[in-house]
Amino acid sequence: MPTFVLRRLLWLPVLLVIVSFVTFVLGHYGPGDPAEVRLGERATPEAVALVREQLGLDRPFFVQYGSYLADAARGDLGDSFAFRGRTVSELVFPKIWVSVQLGLAAMLIAVSLGIPLGLIAAYQQGRWLDTALVSLTLFFLSTPVFISAPFLILFLAVQLGLLPVSGWDGLFSASIVMPALVMGLPGVAGVVRLTRASAIDVLGQDYVRTARAKGLTEATVQVRHVLRNALTPLITVLGLSLATLVEGAFITETIFGIPGIGRLAVESIFSRDYPVIMALVLIVASAFVVANMVVDVLYGFVDPRTRQEMGAYGAR
Repeated sequence: MPTFVLRRLLWLPVLLVIVSFVTFVLGHYGPGDPAEVRLGERATPEAVALVREQLGLDRPFFVQYGSYLADAARGDLGDSFAFRGRTVSELVFPKIWVSVQLGLAAMLIAVSLGIPLGLIAAYQQGRWLDTALVSLTLFFLSTPVFISAPFLILFLAVQLGLLPVSGWDGLFSASIVMPALVMGLPGVAGVVRLTRASAIDVLGQDYVRTARAKGLTEATVQVRHVLRNALTPLITVLGLSLATLVEGAFITETIFGIPGIGRLAVESIFSRDYPVIMALVLIVASAFVVANMVVDVLYGFVDPRTRQEMGAYGAR
């Protein structure tokens, strides 16, 4: 397994170079000019040419790209075009940490509710409780954020006065409850449906019937055989969801006034802030590569057959 993980990590720099090159090409040859956006109404041909020279945008494409790669390899992601005097690291990483905390809270809600409800729905397959649970979770999934968020604000903040309307005080604060609910409740539906389908498949397997025939308690059967094997497909979804934590949620963060990465990403795209856009793309790409690797490793712990395949792959 260590050899397998090492090989996956060695592919990370190659992937990042490919992703960065494609992003750099799209940003370089796309419509709009960062210098014009930065100058706004003061944009004149002379002023635009001067700003382009200051930002290094007048240099050849491969010179700009090579310079960016060299700086990025040293950990220097450059300075923001839109926010003068601010480095990309100062802008991006604090906001990513905010979005990660919010995403973790939302994921905790989705998983802690989705897995038990999915198992209950599987055990009650075809009965009214099964239909009711699936329908209820689909209702939350189909409700748009711009409807659920104002409703929670009106009910929990304005009418009951239980929670603050907006703001951010960290993971363990009352201000995270409503945005976490807005982001987490729709995710319950996906976890419920996946857990239900997987558990129904596992309940029909021979080894479950054999375990019961051996006289094992129902709790032991459910935990050791049903739950463990039913969660295997869910590992992929949860692993990839970890990668999306660094993306942020623009609408939710805007409504609740959360200083996350979602709003910065949208603002950077509209302002043609190349350094920030490049940094976000590289961070998200790295997150997905690491998340895929974590999923593979977790499969190895859950399923011994996968662990053997990983060992054979690493030996080649």
